[in-house]
Amino acid sequence: MIVLRDIVKRYTMGEEVVQALAGVDLDIARNEYVALTGPSGSGKSTLMNLLGCLDTPTEGTYTLNGRDVSGMNDTELAQVRNREIGFVFQSFHLLPRMTVLQNVMQPLVYRGMPQDERRARAAEALGKVGLGDRMGHRPNQLSGGQRQRVAIARALVGAPSILLADEPTGNLDTRTSAEIMALFDALHAQGQTVILVTHEPDIAAHCHRVLRVSDGRIVEDRRQVPVRAASAADGGTH
Repeated sequence: MIVLRDIVKRYTMGEEVVQALAGVDLDIARNEYVALTGPSGSGKSTLMNLLGCLDTPTEGTYTLNGRDVSGMNDTELAQVRNREIGFVFQSFHLLPRMTVLQNVMQPLVYRGMPQDERRARAAEALGKVGLGDRMGHRPNQLSGGQRQRVAIARALVGAPSILLADEPTGNLDTRTSAEIMALFDALHAQGQTVILVTHEPDIAAHCHRVLRVSDGRIVEDRRQVPVRAASAADGGTH
């Protein structure tokens, strides 16, 4: 599903040229569960931005579901992001004045989808993450774990090819982190392709494959037997 070939990314900062990625080759198949790890400054955030079509490479090609996205303009990339990629961030990025249901419906507005269909799809996504009874609440009425569940539902509502999560448990306590990871585990078991960006070994341990980035290159690509969190059905209100 994802094919990167000879990906180079350079940034110009004043008179200095910084090479963030130095020739990355990567293949990720449908329904893989991948952790992207590495220290700050390793290039993993740049690689995440490229995988999420938030940026384009200086050199090389990125093929996503058979389409070369590496040379697309901003408008084309926005369309790909809206249809192919669901984003989950550490700090949730929910709109405070909207209800939970309205937050989850938001990505579908840009597809021109009728309101009734948006509402039904959003309600279904919230049911998947165990928040079907919180649709009328606003984000400030929810716990951190519940807000992250809303963010995951919003990422899922468009049926994306890839669920891309950037440090998704970074703002959560240990128990709530375990619940969120149980949810990611369950989504993967249902067929969702999941890429987690994390610096935490216990989070990476949930994944089937770990990619470690250093100095702009993938220096380790290993498969592992994943650990499993407690069932996502255990609680879900934290």
